Amino acid sequence: MWVFGYGSLVWNPDFPVAEQRVATLPGYRRTFCMRSIHHRGSEAVPGLVLALDEDPGAACRGVAFRVDPGHEAATLVALRERELISSAYLERVVPLDLSDGRRVDAVAYVIDAEHEQYCDLTLEEQARIIATATGGRGPNDEYLFNTAAHLAELGIGDADLDWLTSRVRALG
Repeated sequence: MWVFGYGSLVWNPDFPVAEQRVATLPGYRRTFCMRSIHHRGSEAVPGLVLALDEDPGAACRGVAFRVDPGHEAATLVALRERELISSAYLERVVPLDLSDGRRVDAVAYVIDAEHEQYCDLTLEEQARIIATATGGRGPNDEYLFNTAAHLAELGIGDADLDWLTSRVRALG
């Protein structure tokens, strides 16, 4: 079983990993398009978390994790508890292109664009929210900084995350 990480899973998969590879998911983009009312914000002051937003012309680079054999069922239960805390994410099996040339199917969590937590904000609006929100798993800016840093360590560039990191630091 493979799992695609594009946000916090990149730096905190929290399941036994047998193998990991940089991977590309065609047809989606990584963006702060989901209001977070649990992990990185609250109902009173929502934060933002990353989601995969369908975009036919885009491709999202992230990390494919192969779950350690024998841990698939437990991993799926844990992922569902973590990612499906609200119904804003949809669980999908998607085709990934791995950096070593293989193509695999992986579990991924994509945004439901019809859900009330979905939003389409400018980068400046995103930065202002991320700079101040806090939720059950900590400050929203910590989520941004950890994700951007770990993607950079893996050689995965993301111009929007780089801009947001600079802007949120300036706002802080």
